[in-house]
Amino acid sequence: MILAIDMGNTNIVVGGIDDKKTYFVERVTTDHRKTDLEYAVTIKNILEIHDISSGMIDGAIISSVVPPLNSTLTSAVKKITGKAPFLVGSGMKTGLNIIMDNPKATGSDMIVDAVAAIREYPAPLIIIDMGTATTMSVVDKSGNYIGGVILPGVRVSLDSLSGKTAQLPFISLEIPSKVIGKNTIECMRAGIMYGNAAMLDGIIDRMEEELESKATVIATGGLAKFITPLCRHTIIYDDALLLKGLLILYEKNKK
Repeated sequence: MILAIDMGNTNIVVGGIDDKKTYFVERVTTDHRKTDLEYAVTIKNILEIHDISSGMIDGAIISSVVPPLNSTLTSAVKKITGKAPFLVGSGMKTGLNIIMDNPKATGSDMIVDAVAAIREYPAPLIIIDMGTATTMSVVDKSGNYIGGVILPGVRVSLDSLSGKTAQLPFISLEIPSKVIGKNTIECMRAGIMYGNAAMLDGIIDRMEEELESKATVIATGGLAKFITPLCRHTIIYDDALLLKGLLILYEKNKK
């Protein structure tokens, strides 16, 4: 089993995975103030909750979109496992042909998602990752990563709406029963949930027009399971997609 970690702006996803199954997936808050020891304690506690000893971990790999915390988390993982983790980035073997203006600037999470999706699903592909930001990556029928879009995340949009308007409250994310709300909270929920679903549907339509083909659409990320059921396109929800990609990259790069 390897320790696969995806460090996002809001949450850090910690998972245990091998080529047979995913043993656990947990999320903790990304906190710039924490030391490597504090992160090490957090990871150790996660392993203990799932009855996994550090000796059962063969190695580790980290994908990060928070560069200032890379060394902190790397040190934390080494304290727990005794092994230096791989860090997804420039120079790592991915097997992915990235056709972008600056391939090195492509987000590591988007690369990892694409690596896993190509392995498991037929191309062309549209890969939706819904976290702090919502990203939509496109892989063409030849397996090339050709680009995508980056959008404000669901929670970012909702918090901005509540924070910038005096009379709109902060609300929880729940799936509304209908689009036409009867009170302020219902109207906000319908707007943010159905609005994001309609946005995804519209962008998928435009991407498929540019591809001149129907695409396999896969969604992952903490918020995808709330939004994608409201979409009119068929979207495959794969919560472990990024962990699967990290496992593939670990196997490609281990000595």
